[in-house]
Amino acid sequence: MGVEDMSHYAPKRSRKVKNILFSCLKNTFILAVALMMIYPLFWLFLSAFKTSEDFFQNPFSLPTEWILDNIFQAWEIANLGKAMINSTIVTVTATLLTVFVGALTAYAFSRFSFRFKGLLMGFFVLGLLIPIHSTLVPIFIMMNKIAMLNTYWALILPYTAFELPIAIFLTVAYMSTIPKELEESAYIDGSGYWGVFFRIMLPLSVPILATVAILSFLRYWNEFVFALVFISDSKLKTLPLSLAIFSDGYTTNYGLTMGAMAIAVIPTIIIYLIFQEQIMKGMMAGSVKG
Repeated sequence: MGVEDMSHYAPKRSRKVKNILFSCLKNTFILAVALMMIYPLFWLFLSAFKTSEDFFQNPFSLPTEWILDNIFQAWEIANLGKAMINSTIVTVTATLLTVFVGALTAYAFSRFSFRFKGLLMGFFVLGLLIPIHSTLVPIFIMMNKIAMLNTYWALILPYTAFELPIAIFLTVAYMSTIPKELEESAYIDGSGYWGVFFRIMLPLSVPILATVAILSFLRYWNEFVFALVFISDSKLKTLPLSLAIFSDGYTTNYGLTMGAMAIAVIPTIIIYLIFQEQIMKGMMAGSVKG
């Protein structure tokens, strides 16, 4: 009887051991990937406190001497304070426009039926296939004709236009999963289209809108080529343009460059930490419902 009991529980024990081993391997793999992802950021902050000589001689080790002046000199030389203000104005404005216009358009596509709806939706999706930088010359000519070069709007409008297709695509998929009974109840209570949009659709779409916002914010904050072409006034330079000051084509002061990059990356980390819960909710909802 005892032998039979042991033989009965043997497969269960074997499965339990396999599950434990699989869990350990999975957690080890996830930890390794996480370390690989976070190491470049760790390396950036370490390099920000090195001299250029130390950067080349000991690229992957701790600084032989911690140089705190790199941060302060980079801030003053590149006028990062003004550049950060410019980047904040452009990025925040473009992000708000992207989220609001994207949500409003997605509301129309997901809740109403109208003529040429499929054609218009295809038109927006087609925007995902357009190489952004291939439009630099025509946009530059247009901006020059309407005297919009060297203004914040020279960046805000193109940023918003090129980010809208993905914003609309994601938000339509999410809004389509919201029960229409909620709208019908609101209409019975006397709400109009705008009331339903602001009181029901926007609050329920916060997870996906947060995802769109953070993706847009990161793209706008780090964008270089459009800012380089459309902005020549030093007072309007964004952070990516200011970082280029430390490289003159012949030499690069890597200590100051890493110090400036460390300053520039801090706002993106803060924004992600603030909205990470909503971002994860949006991604999970999109993977399950979309």
